[in-house]
This record gives sequence, structure tokens and C-alpha cells, in this order.
Amino acid sequence: MPCFAALDVSQETTAICVVDDAGTIIAEKTVVTCPEMITSFLTDAASVGAYLGLTPRRYESGETSRNGRISKQGDKMVRKHLYEAATNLLTRNLRSSSLKTWGMKLAKVSGFKKARIAVARKLAVILHAMWKTNTSFRWDQSAA
Repeated sequence: MPCFAALDVSQETTAICVVDDAGTIIAEKTVVTCPEMITSFLTDAASVGAYLGLTPRRYESGETSRNGRISKQGDKMVRKHLYEAATNLLTRNLRSSSLKTWGMKLAKVSGFKKARIAVARKLAVILHAMWKTNTSFRWDQSAA
């Protein structure tokens, strides 16, 4: 059964949903953060991953510099639902999209666990861009 992630925003609440292809809501999480705060704080879509803790931690000491695990900053439940949506997109969704193709290529190179986190971060960036421009997800658009 194909599953999709969605961001539902009103003036009072913000919800992240995972829905199937028939439009039935499988999982929903109301975000406690204020939508106005999110739009004013996150001016560019690239900062969404860092805000939700989906970017790698940096370890730097002297000449040593390396990436670690994800930082896990921000709302844990939002991160969890984005992770579930990315997992569903990569494993259960039969419909092809450039995001799924990109994630599967990354899984072959870096491993499936890292690919899920990368797809979750990219999904957060896409949802933020959809929210700011008030558009819907386009399956045929590139994931670059």
C-alpha cells in the first residue's frame, strides 16, 4: 500500500500526516510549535533538517574533522514521523518518484539506515517548500 507524508497547516495547529493512496490517514502528529514561528525562523528550506535534528553532528579536534550520528535536536515525534514516512516511501510505496530513486541509489552506496535519514531530511525540506509556496507534491519533479 503506497503511503505519503503530508503537512497540514492552519492558523491554530500544524499536523504532519502519513496517508495511503486512498487518502486515509495512517498516522498523524500535531506539532506543538507555532506555524508562524516556524515560517519566520526557517527562512530557507535547507535549515529545516538542522531544526529537526536530521543533520549529522560534527566532531572537530585539531586536524580531525568528521561527521557523527544525527544531532537529534528539535521535536522527537516530528522526526519519528518523517523517518516512518521515509521508510514507507523507500519500502512499501510501489509508485516511482525521483525521491524514491534518489533514496534507493543512496541506500546502495551508504546503507539503508543512512538513506532513510537522508530521505527523511529531504522530505522535511520538500514539505517546508510546499508549505511556503502552498503547492502540492509533484511526483515527476527531480529530487535534486
